[in-house]
Amino acid sequence: MKSMIGTILIWLLATVLLNTNSPADAQQLKKIPRIGYLSSVDAASESARAEAFLQGLRELGYVEGQNITIEYRWADGSFDRLPDLAADLVRLKVDVIVAVVTQASLAAKNATGTVPIVMVGVSDPVGSGLVASLARPGTNITGTSSMTAEVVGKQLELLKETLPKISRMAALWNPANAVFQAIQRRETEAAARALGVQLQILEARGPDEIDRAFAVMAKERTKALLVLGDPVFTSHRKRIADLAAKQRLPAVSGTREYVEAGGLMAYGPSFPAIYRRAAYYVDRILKGVKPADIPVERPTKFEFIINLKTAKQIGLTIPQSVLYRADRVIK
Repeated sequence: MKSMIGTILIWLLATVLLNTNSPADAQQLKKIPRIGYLSSVDAASESARAEAFLQGLRELGYVEGQNITIEYRWADGSFDRLPDLAADLVRLKVDVIVAVVTQASLAAKNATGTVPIVMVGVSDPVGSGLVASLARPGTNITGTSSMTAEVVGKQLELLKETLPKISRMAALWNPANAVFQAIQRRETEAAARALGVQLQILEARGPDEIDRAFAVMAKERTKALLVLGDPVFTSHRKRIADLAAKQRLPAVSGTREYVEAGGLMAYGPSFPAIYRRAAYYVDRILKGVKPADIPVERPTKFEFIINLKTAKQIGLTIPQSVLYRADRVIK
């Protein structure tokens, strides 16, 4: 009898100890990582790219709302909102901040020196002052580069091959995006000189200035246009494509979204691939790897897209030599 009572007491004590420890253990097991997602544009403009990032997470076993949460912060094209949005994510104590392109990445860097940051599609991470080098970032920041400034020369080359007689063209840029646009403009001017093309640089910080820039191009009878990479231009890509078509103006950009919105052509890195790859960085960091120890990756996939419907609309015949080089043709 005493033996039975002793056994029961031991069982009860063990049960109490297990019940005492289980809530803490369960809480530990149920701790869900929180990601901060910081973007310069609005949710609608970036929906396809954000979905590519989520796809990358799913491929690694993360499902939003199940074993990971994401706090989205959108600047809606207003760069001056980025510092407050970045600070807000830091206050929420997110486990990692995913910062989309240069301005958002700089805002995140200025907001924290401890929370890991995964930059997405930054053109020149070293030149922007985000990392010490691509191989050894050396900070709380790592991620993917887009090399956008470096491919501007190829964009001009394709436009020149499409319009062999062109000697002067316009370039649309956003001076409000100071760091990135300065890098792009420098590369653009160098590429134009190499091709013997004179550039007309036109500023546009938003929709009103985009309209004014096209009014200048109409007045001066501009024959071709280069749309430099910028979140504002991505947000207003349909407006830019429509204005270019209205003026029968051949224009090249660096993103597929521009061509899908009705633009003539685009050459640049595959941004969906860049965004999917960002998920790999998040995974490594959540598993304990320091950002300083993960090299920054440059894009490996580039795409050249032509919209033949737009070419027909503006009365332009695309040379076969250019068409053969296209990865995708919209008919």
